[in-house]
Amino acid sequence: MNMQFQPSDHHDEAFRDAVGTMDKTGKRKWVFPKKPKGKYTNKRDYTSYLLLTIFFTLPFLKINGNPFFLFNILDRRFFIFGQPFYLQDFFILAIGAVTSVIFVMLFTIVFGRIFCGWLCPQTLFMEMVFRKIEYWIEGDRNKQIKLDRQEWNAEKIRKRLLKWSVFAIIAMIITHFMFMYIVGYEAVFKIMEKGPAVYPVNFMVMLFFTAAFYFVFAWLREQVCTLICPYGRLQGVLIDKQTINVYYDYKRGENRSKWRNNEDRKAAGKGDCIDCQQCVVVCPTGIDIRNGQQLECINCTACIDACDEIMEKVGLPKGLIRYATEQEIETGTKFRFTPRMKATTVALSLLIGLIGYLMYDRGSMEAKFLKVPGTSFQVMDGRINNLYTYTLLNKENAKKVVTIKVLDPKDAKITYYGPMKIILKENTIIKGNITISFPENEMRLSKQNITIGVFDEKGKMITSYKTTFEGPFKFSL
Repeated sequence: MNMQFQPSDHHDEAFRDAVGTMDKTGKRKWVFPKKPKGKYTNKRDYTSYLLLTIFFTLPFLKINGNPFFLFNILDRRFFIFGQPFYLQDFFILAIGAVTSVIFVMLFTIVFGRIFCGWLCPQTLFMEMVFRKIEYWIEGDRNKQIKLDRQEWNAEKIRKRLLKWSVFAIIAMIITHFMFMYIVGYEAVFKIMEKGPAVYPVNFMVMLFFTAAFYFVFAWLREQVCTLICPYGRLQGVLIDKQTINVYYDYKRGENRSKWRNNEDRKAAGKGDCIDCQQCVVVCPTGIDIRNGQQLECINCTACIDACDEIMEKVGLPKGLIRYATEQEIETGTKFRFTPRMKATTVALSLLIGLIGYLMYDRGSMEAKFLKVPGTSFQVMDGRINNLYTYTLLNKENAKKVVTIKVLDPKDAKITYYGPMKIILKENTIIKGNITISFPENEMRLSKQNITIGVFDEKGKMITSYKTTFEGPFKFSL
């Protein structure tokens, strides 16, 4: 872990030897965070509403009849921004994956774990959906603690059953929408309409993922962030003193002590932290931000809002807990774009440019002409014949009518096994055979190169492909 903090007199470093949500015996300490409120909480709410809207509407969006996003591994159908992707295009997705990793690195180097607190699906659903339902049914922190400790009476049974039932329904809804991103909303609606009797495998898979989502959001919760998610470990490598994170200003806050009316805290050698514990009780991962940067912190800003509210009440300046860099806290130096950040930004920009070029230049069609395996050339009427199988992939959302011609050598001829004009529907692959013949007396090598072109109805070449043409063995001096 990358833990950067200047210890105060109020604690030791023993807390770093264990996860904040477990006691010394390893038993889970259940977190009951207080309902946050404030400027940053409002902004996170608006952000979550936008992201949830995108999540629940994206499966229904189409561009030129294509899904906006679809990742159907079973049927090998992939669409990104309405553009079809095929196995031949997966090198673009691979470069995109590398770009995403670099983007995460850059984002973490500069902004720490702001992704975890504001954009991560785990945090989004946990804090903005399931937690809010929990507040609605069981009440705020104190009421939840009281309900948890009381006997299983009628009130507790009623509230828990209601909460668990709503959680299960939402988990099921999330599962169905997740599957829409894989097989499309039409297929999901069809499975729902026909039922488990017709689609038993699909039903069991959906049931499994519903149970998994329920388990994660009803029980596992913040343990996903602290024990499972690899990104939390990655921050220990990427975060340094110039990284923006949620920090407690220990220089201003220490020595912390309880608030007393009409007391001159500065003269008494006391800091601005009044040790009210509000930043602790509001934390969804159960840590004390005053202990310094910790693996469990997801930069959700709940502690900032809680502290600012207290500072305002007691008449002290806000920002005791704020977005800052460790260097700023230590020396008062403002944030600057470091050479490491600049280098990563340049690499990211180059990769984004490369992806844009590949997306633009990937062509509207892909063609392959391969000699049929197991066949040999034939000599007829002074011409050598080779049998080829072709594969034509139309990547556009429009029908194409194409013809095939040999570009080089010029004396080659094509025999079609079917119509000369090949009709290609949108986003489809078609295969067929052709025979290419070439004068025997013009063969210079037993295997020489040949270029085949594919042309549209207007005679414009769409794409070309280089392959080999075989003939009798030739002696070369």
